[in-house]
Amino acid sequence: MKSTVDKILTAILTPMSWLYGVVMWGRNKLFDAGILSEVEYDIPVIGVGNLTIGGTGKTPHVEYIIGSLCHDYKIAMLSRGYKRKTRGFILANHRSTPESIGDEPWQIYNKFSPNIKVAVCENRRKGIEELTRLFPDLDMIILDDSFQHRWVKPTASICLMEYGRPVYQDKLLPLGRLRESTFELNRADMVIVTKCPDNATQIELRIVANELNLMKFQKLYFSRYNYEELKPIFPDENPYSGSLLHLGSNDSVLLLTGIAHPRYFVRHFREFPFNKRVMHYADHHNFSRRDIADIEQRFRDMKGERKMIITTEKDAVRLSHNPYFPSELKPFIFYQPISVQMIEGLFDHDNDLIPDIKEAISQSRNNLPS
Repeated sequence: MKSTVDKILTAILTPMSWLYGVVMWGRNKLFDAGILSEVEYDIPVIGVGNLTIGGTGKTPHVEYIIGSLCHDYKIAMLSRGYKRKTRGFILANHRSTPESIGDEPWQIYNKFSPNIKVAVCENRRKGIEELTRLFPDLDMIILDDSFQHRWVKPTASICLMEYGRPVYQDKLLPLGRLRESTFELNRADMVIVTKCPDNATQIELRIVANELNLMKFQKLYFSRYNYEELKPIFPDENPYSGSLLHLGSNDSVLLLTGIAHPRYFVRHFREFPFNKRVMHYADHHNFSRRDIADIEQRFRDMKGERKMIITTEKDAVRLSHNPYFPSELKPFIFYQPISVQMIEGLFDHDNDLIPDIKEAISQSRNNLPS
């Protein structure tokens, strides 16, 4: 039952949400009518994005696609570089930092270089044109966070939806988390329902599929996370193993997050016997000197024979470059790597995203003028 405050907020935000919806509807109609133009490129462009603000697992899925294709194709990944402190087109190299290209592009560059090229540019058209000029032998470009960026028409558009917060139960900003109406999901060629529970049944997934009610040409996939062995953020200064198996009820762990929706991260550690404390900051949070001091104090205040800090891979990128992070904590902080697993044996298709992307690339090449 809604509280009085919730009712007041709903009353205030609802007309704002309607106005936002009208603006987005008008914008999309201008693109649909060709008044605002989408540019289609000769090189295959795979767009990955979502209808909601954050939390769908976009970066792990981009990494899944890159890892599956980078040995067969010459790939570039183009992002706007959210929250970077630079502007214009920048090609990632060994001197790049999270501040210069953004934390997610930096993470992807360090994970897959030299097998792929990574660039950032707020103007996606300019970014694509610069990449193809610099690397004319590229086979494909992956466009990160591209669903609302309609100035580029992708060869295949992939839209992600979080299992725990389906778009058909959400509302438009600022009342909810939707950037666009759920009707715009029709623009996607492929839809991935992400972060599915390990115990999700075929019936539960079928209900989600029925609620989405996709068009016949659209393909639907389901995925979940694999949680891998912990890794130290500062390997040279960390003498401990990344395994959690040696921690017991007399030990304590500080779970540190700066992501949109930390509940999956926190839930993963629920069954472990050690004592847990949680510190959560906003998505893409840049940890200040005061933040680091608060983290250090919280760590010191924790009781336990052994103590550890565990954070996310995205947060590890920022913390590893943070000038205020104290050397005394470096031996005790780890990050939790995750990977994407497509759920097999679903419905009437094999739920394998990669062959369908390859098919879209092949068809794009066949449609090029001779």
